[in-house]
Amino acid sequence: MVPNLVLRLFLIGVLASEIWTQDRPGSLSSECLGSLLRVALNAEYFEDKYLIFAVVDQFGTAQEIDETLAAQCGYTIEYNYWGNIEFRASIISCYTHIESDVYTLTVQIQAANNPDMKNALTHLKIVSCPYSPWHPRELVCETNYMEVSVRRNVPQITADVLQDEPEDWALAFPEATAGAVSIWQVVFHLPTGRKALLASDAQNAGYGLNTTDTRILLRAPYNATEAQLVKVRGVTFSAVRASTFYKQRWMILMVDTAVACPIDGMEYTDDTIIWTIPKNLQTLSAGATSFNDLLVEIGVDLHKLSAREIASRKYVLSNNTDEITIQMPIGAEGGYYKTHVSEGQHGTKYYINLFLEHQWEDNRWGVTKHTIIKKIETPFKLVPPTITNNTNSSIRLVNVTVGTFLPDVELVNLTIDDTTVTVPEALQHGYKVYETRYPNGSKGYIIETPFDVPSIKKEYLTEDTRLYTLNVTLGFIVQPTHETFTVPVITISPVKDAVLPSARGFCDDDNLYLTVIHGNVDQNWLPFISNLSLSSDAAQKHNYGLDDNGTHLTIRVPLYAPHVLYEEIHPSGITASLHLTMKDNTHADMIDFSISCRFSPKELIDCLPNGTMVITALKLAGITDLDTSLFVLRDKQCRPVSVTEKSATFIFNMNTCGTSRKFEDTVMTYENEVSYFRPGSTTPIYQLKCACQYIINETIVVQYSSRNNPAPSVEPGFGSLALTLRLFKDQSYSDSYVEIEYPVVKYLKEALYFEVELLHSEDPQLELYLEDCWATTSQDRDSSPQWSIITDSCENAEDSHQTIFHKVDSDSRVKFPTHLKRFEVKMFTFMQDGNALLEQIYFHCSVVICDARRPASDLLCARRCIPRKQRLGRSVEAYHMHGHVSSGAVLMKSK
Repeated sequence: MVPNLVLRLFLIGVLASEIWTQDRPGSLSSECLGSLLRVALNAEYFEDKYLIFAVVDQFGTAQEIDETLAAQCGYTIEYNYWGNIEFRASIISCYTHIESDVYTLTVQIQAANNPDMKNALTHLKIVSCPYSPWHPRELVCETNYMEVSVRRNVPQITADVLQDEPEDWALAFPEATAGAVSIWQVVFHLPTGRKALLASDAQNAGYGLNTTDTRILLRAPYNATEAQLVKVRGVTFSAVRASTFYKQRWMILMVDTAVACPIDGMEYTDDTIIWTIPKNLQTLSAGATSFNDLLVEIGVDLHKLSAREIASRKYVLSNNTDEITIQMPIGAEGGYYKTHVSEGQHGTKYYINLFLEHQWEDNRWGVTKHTIIKKIETPFKLVPPTITNNTNSSIRLVNVTVGTFLPDVELVNLTIDDTTVTVPEALQHGYKVYETRYPNGSKGYIIETPFDVPSIKKEYLTEDTRLYTLNVTLGFIVQPTHETFTVPVITISPVKDAVLPSARGFCDDDNLYLTVIHGNVDQNWLPFISNLSLSSDAAQKHNYGLDDNGTHLTIRVPLYAPHVLYEEIHPSGITASLHLTMKDNTHADMIDFSISCRFSPKELIDCLPNGTMVITALKLAGITDLDTSLFVLRDKQCRPVSVTEKSATFIFNMNTCGTSRKFEDTVMTYENEVSYFRPGSTTPIYQLKCACQYIINETIVVQYSSRNNPAPSVEPGFGSLALTLRLFKDQSYSDSYVEIEYPVVKYLKEALYFEVELLHSEDPQLELYLEDCWATTSQDRDSSPQWSIITDSCENAEDSHQTIFHKVDSDSRVKFPTHLKRFEVKMFTFMQDGNALLEQIYFHCSVVICDARRPASDLLCARRCIPRKQRLGRSVEAYHMHGHVSSGAVLMKSK
């Protein structure tokens, strides 16, 4: 088949500045194969060349071959994926010179290194093939055309006619036999009737018509308009039924020029190819009543196989009354494999060029020779590459072999840690790549890298074993089709070389400490307390300390931090513990450490001079389902005034809530206890005894007076409150930017006027306070870097970026001034390496909603700037709620 602009065979015009008209030795070879001739091109010489094929006519003119001319004149150009190229021609093609049963064709091949064909070299190959004798009818089914040639006969003269005018017949007969023969008309027999075309019209339709001294020929492409698809015993044939009329000087003769060629008939199993060719086709046997098989032969690449060769290659040839069947194993000698890619997966196809020659005799035609050339391509077969781990732990070297591949596969890149590098560049990442060849011509690739390269993942497995994991993706290309596929290579090698981290702990008056001594398995492990990463912003907000000098990791956690567990609370002390988990980068638990210390309980009980007790009850580690909001005192009506997940705070007078009093020498002691009861139970599962002691010889003046019980009051409940952060255009706070105006563009140091408002509330007893405000370069308020604007309700006092609070008064828009806070800040930008980052900036605030009636009971809601480090740790958080709010983007514009 002539490829159409495929790979190296380009049928284009010639611009040759240098022409050689000789056949360079060894570049071309030819052979005669019955009624076909073949010119083979040396793959090594013509590799990566651009080629033009032509034949030279009787006038010395090169007729360039394209697909149409090839099918019409009897030429076939084929190549395989291994670079082999061949030219085949019918010996009675259009431009063959015939003399005494010797058929000569001159083939011209132009080869160039560039598609423009400049400096092309021209090679001429003259091929002469003898062929005799011809059979009365010969059919050829090539890969791109069908051909039939039949013997033409001048009718024999009967004896009585010769006796009447013997001299006249003697003179006329030689003239008739030597007279020029020309094809006059072709009549096609179609299901709808007959269709006659003059010879010139048939040639314009793509048919090839030719005569020799002894034969008439018709050649047709498989897709000819008059070709019919005929199914015989399940096999589809392309058939042309035609009668060809030709004339000599004084007569017109007609010959049947029907031809039929199979276009399928192939079946495939996992390991076998089955080719079935029905016999006795009606198109070819019309008018015949008797048939006799004379010969059935098969071959590969147009070379016939002997019976011994057929058996050695494990081919099976069957011939019965109705059909001929050829069975052959996939991969048998004579064919070849080629790599292909389907849906990104590596696999192969098997190719082989078979041909069949079938000769039979009937009572109409005599002997017919039918030659069928079949290019077979098996379906795609998935072949996953094998991966062999040859890692040598003694020399600490990962060694992996990937393969096997056919020679047309080439490794072109490796993807290491999401970075794709070429094979030469892989050496810079610590990877060596070798190609290894096997005796059968296939090949594989060897990947080597030391254990200590960063891309080798190291994981702890047991007390002394580490897993070394190679995870690299190999990228391959298939030549010459340029198909690509990848092979992920993951190998895991256990090696007994693990040194686990160890830890020691200690405590001071206010903190728990753990120091972890690194081993060789925890380079990428991360420290966690519960599910909190100690490298997160949340850990920093809790004042957790983290210091890693490469060999030691030291962690500091305050005693009353949220993640400290309390195992025992006793008047003599509190037993608190800290549990640290080291996790790998997948957050899988790897190893745990813990420290427990006993602390003085003085921070949990505060005895005020006015007779008030403040008790903070802590949740113990062993009671997982304990609800701190259900803590009670001896008088179960006394509930905590502040509750967190881990604690509950009580504030009560010593004369209430069931407090008892006793005197011992000079000491007066008030006692109560915090208890926790499971619902429906009368026995507490948690009891914390609390006591306040006063020295009796101190003088304390206490005034008693009677009063009525206070009327019940309704405290603010919990709910969802909406907040908004707006940016206004000037200090009047009358016109804010709307959503479609973001990002807002501002110049450096230009004033930004912000307003935070509690929405949808009509409660005048609520008051909004700003706890912290900050700026980021991302919409994520926890992202870095950050710049503080308001900290602990205090404005940023840096000279160049000072934050200014603005008073809020009632007006037509503001009904409750306590529901709003306003502040002003100068436009700034983040810096990196001394350069301004002209990125969008987002502003965020953490907000607390307080009960305006109880500011004194909680310094978080006090109406003045009080740094957090000066606040009491027992704020009555039941009277306020927290929230966050963020602005749209603000972009700095350079002047």
